[in-house]
Amino acid sequence: MERRNFLLSTLAAPLAAAPISPGQKPRLRSAICAYSYRDALAKKSMTYDDVVRAAVDNNVDGLDMTVYWFPNTSDSFLIPLRGFAYRNGVEIYSISVRTNMCQATPELRDKEVADVKKWVDVAAKLGAGHIRVFGGTVPKGRSEDEAAKWVADVLSRGAEYAGKSGVILGLENHGGITSRAQRIVQIVKTVNSPWAQVNLDTGNFDSDAYQQIAAILPYTANVQFKTEIRTEGGKHEPSDWDRLAKMLADGGYRGYMALEYEAKEDPKTAMPRMLAKLNQLARKYSG
Repeated sequence: MERRNFLLSTLAAPLAAAPISPGQKPRLRSAICAYSYRDALAKKSMTYDDVVRAAVDNNVDGLDMTVYWFPNTSDSFLIPLRGFAYRNGVEIYSISVRTNMCQATPELRDKEVADVKKWVDVAAKLGAGHIRVFGGTVPKGRSEDEAAKWVADVLSRGAEYAGKSGVILGLENHGGITSRAQRIVQIVKTVNSPWAQVNLDTGNFDSDAYQQIAAILPYTANVQFKTEIRTEGGKHEPSDWDRLAKMLADGGYRGYMALEYEAKEDPKTAMPRMLAKLNQLARKYSG
C-alpha cells in the first residue's frame, strides 16, 4: 500500500512523539503576530520593517509575520527583511498564511500542497521555522470524517516537503474542520510527522476553551494569545493569561506566546501594555 493511502486509512494511528512533555523545563518567549497591525499594514501606513521596530520598542523576542500584506515574495523583499530583523535582535520565527485543506478532489488538494510548498520556501528565506496553516471548512454535503482525510493528505505531503527545510506546519484551531480539539489531535496523529503540529490560538475555540487547549497542548508548536476566551456554553470572558501561561509551563512548552490583537482599542496604545504583561509572564514561568 502506498504511504499516502496508508496514512489516510489509519485515522487512529498514534503519534510517534508529541512535541512537548510535562516533564521538561518550560521556555516561554514573547512575540507579536503582525496581524495585530492589520489595518495599518493594509493601508500601508506601516511597513513590515515597522513591525520589527515595534518588537524592539516593546522588548519582544519574536515575530509571527502574517503574509497577507507582503508586497511580493521576491528575494528583493524577503532577504532585506530577514537582515533587518537580525540586525535588531528580533527573530522572525513564524509566518501565517491562508490555506483550505478541505478539498474533495485530488486536483484541488494538489493545488493546496503546491501553495504550502511555496510558503515553505518563503519561510525558509526569512529564517522562520514555523508556518501557521488552516484546515478549512467542510464542503456542503460532505462529512467531517471525509474532510479530515483530505486535510491529513494535504498536511502530510506539505509536512514532508517542509521538513526538508526544517519548517513546522502548525494546524490552527480556526473553526471549520478544526473547531474541536479532538478532531485536531486526530488529524495530527494521522499525519504522524514532527513537521506537522498545532498552532494554538487561545481565542478561537467557541466553547470550553481551557479544556480544549489542554487537549491540544501536547501537540503545540506555537501559541497565539488573545484578549478574550470562550468558556462553557460559549460565554465570552477576558482571557486569563496567567492561567494560560501556567498551563504552557506545566505542560513543558518551549516556544513563543504571540499576541494577536483583535480588540477595539487602538493597537498603538493597547499593545505596549499587553506585551509588557506577556514579557512578565515569560519571566515568571520560565528561565
